[in-house]
Amino acid sequence: MSKYGFGTTVDMAFDDAIEHVTLTLQREGFGILSDIDVAGAMKKKLNQDMPPYRILGACNPPLAHRALESEPSIGLLLPCNVVVRQDGAGMVHVEFMDPNAVLELVNKPEITALASEVRQKLEKVLQAL
Repeated sequence: MSKYGFGTTVDMAFDDAIEHVTLTLQREGFGILSDIDVAGAMKKKLNQDMPPYRILGACNPPLAHRALESEPSIGLLLPCNVVVRQDGAGMVHVEFMDPNAVLELVNKPEITALASEVRQKLEKVLQAL
């Protein structure tokens, strides 16, 4: 999809997609640390309407702990962002930050291995959608 992410289009309503993505992430050990309503913020701050757009900050605590032990500043690159957005045609897209692309910035073998592990888990979530 891009150098920094991958995803799919789902055949469900936006709110159902949020719920389904959240539950599917939980099955792979991820919790949601943050939930940013981009469309709501654009309306409130700029009085601009846009289709629903949410950024979910997903975190797998054991994997995040390993990353932080190896590289304390890695919090700058966490959590894994998952975007659920609706386009102008009403289609709902689910997109995942590619941990391999982001965490390669660290340039440490143990972080590279960890990024691959996280990517595999996110791919399982994608396949379950």
